[in-house]
Amino acid sequence: MNIRQQAIKATMLDLHTLTHDAAGAFGFWYDDTAPGWLHPVMHLVLVLAPSLLLLTLASQAAWLLRRRILRRAAPLAPAQFPAGGLEPGLPRYILRTTGPQQKILILFSLTAMPILYLTLELPKQIVNRVFENGSSPVVVFGAELSQVSLLFLLCGAYLAAITLNGLNKYWLNIRKGRVAESFVRRLRLAVYRQWRRDQPAQRQPAIIPVLGPEVEPVGGFASELLAVPLLQGGTLATILLFMFVQDPILAAAALTVLPLQLIIVPRLQRRVNAVSRERIREMRLLGEHLDRDMRASGQGALPAGRSFRQLQDLRLQIHRLKFLAKAINNFLTALTPFLFYSLGGYFVLQERVSLGALVAMLSAHKEFSSPLKDLFRFYQQSEDVRIRYQEIRAFASGSGGALGPAAAGQHYHDPNPALHGNSFTYERKRPS
Repeated sequence: MNIRQQAIKATMLDLHTLTHDAAGAFGFWYDDTAPGWLHPVMHLVLVLAPSLLLLTLASQAAWLLRRRILRRAAPLAPAQFPAGGLEPGLPRYILRTTGPQQKILILFSLTAMPILYLTLELPKQIVNRVFENGSSPVVVFGAELSQVSLLFLLCGAYLAAITLNGLNKYWLNIRKGRVAESFVRRLRLAVYRQWRRDQPAQRQPAIIPVLGPEVEPVGGFASELLAVPLLQGGTLATILLFMFVQDPILAAAALTVLPLQLIIVPRLQRRVNAVSRERIREMRLLGEHLDRDMRASGQGALPAGRSFRQLQDLRLQIHRLKFLAKAINNFLTALTPFLFYSLGGYFVLQERVSLGALVAMLSAHKEFSSPLKDLFRFYQQSEDVRIRYQEIRAFASGSGGALGPAAAGQHYHDPNPALHGNSFTYERKRPS
């Protein structure tokens, strides 16, 4: 046996020992009499997947830090202009104008966490205390209840919990709508007042589109600035807490495919964003062709036809990338129930985990992917809205900005094109 083979054997032995020690720390001891498939599964769940997750999170943290440094080193050009009360930083402006309303959103978001935990815990209690407890009476708060009475009591509590959860989400969405509309009104007033200060001959003609579709996405983000990270991040934390309370090893199994999701899905989404920006550029180019056709005849239909063909190709690329990301994410999400059924079923047979806990964890995992997707969407939306807000500030500053992503007579260069998938330049001319 050569030195390389000895090193590989020593590494595998160390990995095997580390896995057994980790399982023992969670109160699960197994030896060579256990099923053969259990050993590689435990290695994957307790050592390999957590290590990959830590590496992924570390690389993401380094990427965000590098992005912040590059953003500060190359600020957006519109931020140099005074913009009639519009602060350079969008989050600061949102918190200054909607601070009291944000506190209410925080309260509703935090209230959802204990209610969510109840909706996960009560099905487990129904299975364990009613279906698996035989026909003997059960003492609840000093009162002796039959199995039927206990069943209706727990089902009533579960109905109350899901009702409270639905009402809380309803009122949270109502409040978010109020915050969004309030911020949109303030932003429109600020831009309009700044526009009114200019002489009539110097006023930008694109005020109506700016006050309409340009402002509304920024207002929607204002209602999600704190509510989405708290609600969706808190939902993830609550689900993970519930899983770890039931069984730490099965909770670790629920995180097995998370590193792959964090690596693959955001990369595909960034590629989708890059192709979408190409489509926007092509739409602007098509608009220039149509504008020339309206101003002068005899230009021919060939330039517009080429734009139509390019738009079709870009749309097909977007469809392929979106459906590929969706297919990969759905497949990875379906792998976790496979681990639950195999590893969790073995634990139920070994009486390490109750059947109710396994059913509850399967139910909890169904809720796991949704907040994760919402957090990905929130992160992508924050970057898009940041650029939109700087464009609005450029327009309000009287720098010659027209409708769209840049100020008039100026270019906006992406400070870090590698973060967005491609390099692009926006250019706008003052409307004639």
